[in-house]
Amino acid sequence: MTDSVQDSRDPRATSVSSGGRPTADLTIIETRVYRGANVWSYDKAIHLVVDLGVLEDFPTNTIPGFTEHLLEALPGLREHSCSRGRRGGFVERLNEGTWLGHVAEHVALALQQVVGHDIRRGKTRAVKGQKGRYNIIYGYVDEQVGLEAGRLAVRLVNHLVEADPDLDFEQELDDFILRAQRTAFGPSTQAIIDEAVSRDIPWIRLNKHSLVQLGQGVHAKRIRATMTSETSSIAVDIASDKDLTTRLLGAAGLPVPKQDSVRTAEQAASVAKRIGFPVVIKPLDGNHGRGVCLDLQSKQDVLDAFPIAKEQSRRGWVIVESFITGKDYRCLIIDGKMAAIAERVPAHVIGDGSSTVQALVDLTNADPRRGVGHEKILTRIKVDAAAVEVLADQGHTLDSVPAEGEMVKLALTGNMSTGGISIDRTFEAHPENAEIAEEAARMVGLDIAGIDFICPDITQPVRETGGAICEVNAAPGFRMHTHPTIGEPQFISKPVVDMLFPPGAPSRIPIVAVTGTNGKTTTSRMISHIFKGMGRKVGMTSTDGVVIDERLLIRADASGPRSARMVLQNPRVDFAVFEVARGGILREGLGYERNDVAVVLNVQPDHLGLRGIDTVEQLADVKAVLVEAVPRDGHAVLNADDPLVREMRRRCSGQVVWFSMAEPGSEERDMIDAHCRRGGKALVLQPTERGEMIVVRHGARDMQLAFTHLLPATFSGRARMNVQNSLAAAAAAFAIGAPLHDIRQGLRTFSTNYYLSPGRLNEIEVNGVNVIVDYCHNAPGMRALGDFVDRIGDSLDSGSELGKPSRIGVIATAGDRRDEDMRELGEAAAEHFDVVIVREDVSLRRRKRGETATLVAEGVRRAMDKGVRCKQLEVIHDEIAAVHHAMSRANRGDLLVVCVDQHPLVMSELENWSPMAQAGATAGSDDAPVADPDYTPPSTEA
Repeated sequence: MTDSVQDSRDPRATSVSSGGRPTADLTIIETRVYRGANVWSYDKAIHLVVDLGVLEDFPTNTIPGFTEHLLEALPGLREHSCSRGRRGGFVERLNEGTWLGHVAEHVALALQQVVGHDIRRGKTRAVKGQKGRYNIIYGYVDEQVGLEAGRLAVRLVNHLVEADPDLDFEQELDDFILRAQRTAFGPSTQAIIDEAVSRDIPWIRLNKHSLVQLGQGVHAKRIRATMTSETSSIAVDIASDKDLTTRLLGAAGLPVPKQDSVRTAEQAASVAKRIGFPVVIKPLDGNHGRGVCLDLQSKQDVLDAFPIAKEQSRRGWVIVESFITGKDYRCLIIDGKMAAIAERVPAHVIGDGSSTVQALVDLTNADPRRGVGHEKILTRIKVDAAAVEVLADQGHTLDSVPAEGEMVKLALTGNMSTGGISIDRTFEAHPENAEIAEEAARMVGLDIAGIDFICPDITQPVRETGGAICEVNAAPGFRMHTHPTIGEPQFISKPVVDMLFPPGAPSRIPIVAVTGTNGKTTTSRMISHIFKGMGRKVGMTSTDGVVIDERLLIRADASGPRSARMVLQNPRVDFAVFEVARGGILREGLGYERNDVAVVLNVQPDHLGLRGIDTVEQLADVKAVLVEAVPRDGHAVLNADDPLVREMRRRCSGQVVWFSMAEPGSEERDMIDAHCRRGGKALVLQPTERGEMIVVRHGARDMQLAFTHLLPATFSGRARMNVQNSLAAAAAAFAIGAPLHDIRQGLRTFSTNYYLSPGRLNEIEVNGVNVIVDYCHNAPGMRALGDFVDRIGDSLDSGSELGKPSRIGVIATAGDRRDEDMRELGEAAAEHFDVVIVREDVSLRRRKRGETATLVAEGVRRAMDKGVRCKQLEVIHDEIAAVHHAMSRANRGDLLVVCVDQHPLVMSELENWSPMAQAGATAGSDDAPVADPDYTPPSTEA
């Protein structure tokens, strides 16, 4: 463990200067669960923000008896190395003096280790600028167990500081262990998951029980315990019908007992008489040995046993079959091959000549390997009415004292779930018996089957020694094979995973993750379009929703980790493109393990002041999580023109692919030249006589890709932001192995029309007015949009016969920005538009109505005072009313730019625009345009 606390003070100095008495003041202020790579860890983690209160002045060496009592409660803490890197390092820190937030972190780890979760990752860091507050980060296996471990850790620390009469830690620990066992996977599921993890196969838990997805997208397989997505439902039905199973096996010439199915006790007695005593009575569709009654010697025994079996039968049918004597063997068949054989011994005790049966049972159940149900490798023996009856048949009661060495059974069947034990016989079985079991599994049609043999000795051919197949089980338990009571464990999860993912078969789909302050959605769409043209079934998440193979499934902001997991679970997807926003990273992490390509477009001041991110450097650290999630064989596509993005190269474990719009001879291009001389990859712009060419560089090779003015999304090269986005998209496609002609074709066929790129530079002409609809909502984006407006506006000016056209901008921003960011947006817009109309989003994000618009308008006024282009400012809160007003005042040839919130509604209004129908709509509205009453422009130019 490499935990440490960042604090400039020396705890030993504090121990001398502190006064007063420590009190139980440690509290949890905030809790977050990261379900993937995050700003604190490469793997999933739990994040607690805690406040020490007065305990900030009391490190561990100042609290008498704290260390001793802590180690007594959790002895496993002695093994923690902490930042010292050696066993006992944490104890050294306790004795020297460390803060209690750090202690709570280690306790949360130790509690998880108590329940078998081998988690050693953790760290504690002081919250900057907030005395006494700490960030505690630690890993987890199960989310609920990890959260409960953190809460119990804080309670224990407080209890050791100041005794809490309501806390019985031993009882709390027992309850914690039981809760962990209830949420844990069963031994069969866990064995398969462990094998998958060892092969780097990703997995996702799909419910609170044992339904698990292995692999991603089109490669995904599902398991539920030992039932897989390859398991035939017909085969399961056949195995559940024991009568049908016996008839099928008998028809194939396999050894089976005589039997028949009945519905009444009298029918059961008649069948028993016909096939001959002794017989077995069992439910037609039971499992786990429930309702099975063995060695029935008379008609009365059958009549007594019938209701027991019928109670466990879902369809009311009961089977009567001949009783085959011998030992009970389970043959596990996986993918048609014998994988393991175990001898099952019923629950029993061995007499010592002095102890009662009850005392022997209690002693046996005291074995730490025994637990309730399937929580441990053995199940506790349950003494119920059935067990008492079995004892009576042997001439015993619970108070009997068996002779020394006498075996006393407490159950008739050898199921592990009823307290039985298992003995591994895998390598002792006769080959002919293994062939019989394999043939039985094939006849039923199960990919994983448990074949139950009753025979005298599995080492001899069953056809010669007598015996039969008494049952075929779907979804057989692995516990008796992976954790036999006697013998060597069998690694049977390997053939299961081999069956689902044969050697060389892929389990992951390529993942391209895109982040940045501006341009994420357009770049993601470009990458998706390129690979869609290559025939891939692309799953994409963006701020507009989740798109699977060009179909919009969910219309919402889907740039977070939950949407990413939705794509990875879709069985049609063979390629994933994720737009990743900083909000999702801070809230839950990435939501997946790693990305093959990470694209970082830019880092600019936006969303600052939220969730502890106050500087652009901190924002860069958040976006760098994508780069840190790149594996050694992956790529990070980085903008060489952005200093903060350039620094991310140091965090990349894979290769870096640069893209740059800088001119030849610049510092950025010199860096790229050096990178390519070392065999690296980059995409750059190269001026030519015919125009600006995108060039792909790989080592010493330069390959021409496309002229920027021929790419529709760039508006003949005027939309410089989309030139940059095209470079990034092409770089990502090249990094993942797409041929150049497919990249070229993808970029040449991608445009910013509403159907390919809704809300991003959509161009429409309405009654002679040139309208651009875009999602721009921050100052850096407005500057880029303003550059485009200037370039396209100049061409409109030169081609107009009606005088100089006006440029009208409808702008807004989200309410969760800082006040100064809102003003800066207004300033940026005022530099490029003649008329600025300020509106507000539908969601005010905790702002009062009109507050956001007022702040943006202040920025516009501030710029107008400096003599910028803008000469008129209007405020209309409602988005549609603002669009109506802008259209009503625009003349033919004017340029109108609408920065949208509800782009489908705005586009619908524009496409259906009619001046006559809209006449007076704004004037009669409660949200009519309001000219700025406090501002008088320095001139009155028309």
